[in-house]
Amino acid sequence: MNGPLQLMISLAVLLALVKPLGWFMARVLEGQTGDAPLGLGRTFGWLERIIYALCGVRMNVERRPVEMGWEPYTVGILLFNAIGFVAVYALQRLQGALPANPAGLGPVEAGSAFNTAVSFVTNTNWQGYGGETTMSYLTQMLGLGVQNFLSAATGIAVLAALIRGLARRSSATIGNCWADLTRVTLYILLPLSAVLAIALVSQGVVQSFRGPQTVVLTVPLSYDEPVMKTDAAGNVVSDTEGKPVPLTGPDGKPVTKLVAVTTQTIPLGPAASQIAIKQLGTNGGGFFNVNSAHPLENPTALSNFLQVLAILLIPAALCWTFGEMVRDRRQGWAVLAAMLVIFVPLLAATYAFESRGTPAIAALGVDTMAGTAGPGGNMEGKEARFGIADSALWAAATTAASNGSVNAMHDSFTPLGGLIPMWLMQLGEVVFGGVGSGLYGMLMFVIVSVFVAGLMVGRTPEYLGKKIDPFEMKMAAIVVLVPCALVLVGTAVAVALPEGWGGRAGVSNPGPHAFSQILYAFSSAGNNNGSAFAGLSANTPFYNLALGLAMWFSRFWIIVPVLAVAGSMAGKKITPATSGTLPTHTPVFVGMLVAVVIIVGALTFVPALALGPVAEHLQLSAPAR
Repeated sequence: MNGPLQLMISLAVLLALVKPLGWFMARVLEGQTGDAPLGLGRTFGWLERIIYALCGVRMNVERRPVEMGWEPYTVGILLFNAIGFVAVYALQRLQGALPANPAGLGPVEAGSAFNTAVSFVTNTNWQGYGGETTMSYLTQMLGLGVQNFLSAATGIAVLAALIRGLARRSSATIGNCWADLTRVTLYILLPLSAVLAIALVSQGVVQSFRGPQTVVLTVPLSYDEPVMKTDAAGNVVSDTEGKPVPLTGPDGKPVTKLVAVTTQTIPLGPAASQIAIKQLGTNGGGFFNVNSAHPLENPTALSNFLQVLAILLIPAALCWTFGEMVRDRRQGWAVLAAMLVIFVPLLAATYAFESRGTPAIAALGVDTMAGTAGPGGNMEGKEARFGIADSALWAAATTAASNGSVNAMHDSFTPLGGLIPMWLMQLGEVVFGGVGSGLYGMLMFVIVSVFVAGLMVGRTPEYLGKKIDPFEMKMAAIVVLVPCALVLVGTAVAVALPEGWGGRAGVSNPGPHAFSQILYAFSSAGNNNGSAFAGLSANTPFYNLALGLAMWFSRFWIIVPVLAVAGSMAGKKITPATSGTLPTHTPVFVGMLVAVVIIVGALTFVPALALGPVAEHLQLSAPAR
């Protein structure tokens, strides 16, 4: 029962934090300049006003930035992110000539720099490189770390604009993009990240500007003449009587001579500050190559708990923010309930599949049941300090929340255990999803569900008192279908290209697993997740370009129609509810919303999944002949 108990505690803590954080974020998004809860307005208000002045943001008589229609709001968001792309790309290419590079790393190769810049601007954080051997400290901080804040702020800003469009009546504006980006960064992301970073440092997560440290591993050679113990300054340590204290070995005997066995280079860096925002902003992307499986990035069970909580925290709390801002909290609870109805069973299934282990291991007579003799289950590719439960929870959370970080290698999961994280991404990253992007994606599914319900009963579909017209339905269809097309077309091109062109050259296993690796990569890029099966060598010209384009179009071909819906809905009048109005906060509607999400995901991806993880499962389960 230890594993299921860990899962239940994690979900309980998450749900307990939804209301207070959701209320706080609603106050931030609705507040005036220099006004934020918990005294943050007094702390950062001056900085907010300076940023507005530097950006040329005009203020009205109510101390609020002058608002925009959806077209200029969209232009501002696109321009802001285009500048971010150029900045991250330039930092990578020039890092060899820039400071804060103690390892003396040279410029990042052009294709990899393009892919990484797109990845971090789009909140995907797909990585085809090893962070500690590729990126300087300056690039990690000023490029990747800063973009972790700004890409997350972009998602929340777009969501805020959509919520205003749904809540307002006969309005030509949906907010000010510069104000939304500034307030989200200053009052939500920075304070939460500071708190989490301090907590992570307390657990041993490294935060240092020192370069890589070389450690000499030694063993005792003989015990004839004792060696004296010394302190950090090299002084001999004495006991209370002033006698030198001998150095002792593991067996308690005095050590006389030490012999070097080998050396190990340990990478350091300002990791904790970047890890905090990578999790809270659902960015993903590790400071080190093995991501959150690295002992200096995620050293303890407590640091693991805090990080996986941070992954889901803001996306879940934004559901309460949504209900608060539309003045109907039941709507927020309904959307959150739909997310949980999908997430919880898939989390339980991931844990169950990994707990059973693999048939090949069981056939060797190995006990795959958890007990005092071992953790049981499929421990391949997992850290012993986390085990099955925390690895399954992280895999489900990171792929549901568009985060992409990993504390275990998904390539080593059982076929069905790896299928579930893949399918969570393929559902459109709307089960929690990225900060902001997950909820506005789910609200597009809400529009589709309301439209379908209207067709079933022969009434004009309405949501929050506003009629859903063909324009909104077309925009919602674009949001739902673009990621699906990017995933399937990208995978088809990769597997259809001739051998040596890059599509199949990076796979590490033959057969269905190879197809799963490619499908997972495009599912991750096409839904702005960023996690990987880790068995695919993706730092190639083909994948750098193909995955980069998938990430870019998946992010901004969705943001534009979402903001178009926000502008259209803001200009409409609110129609009073009648006895024939479909209530969108009831269990019936929650069930319908869940059905629409699952049916779209199933009809789109089940054939592809059958060729990959399902076929591999059948191969492994077939009796030997």
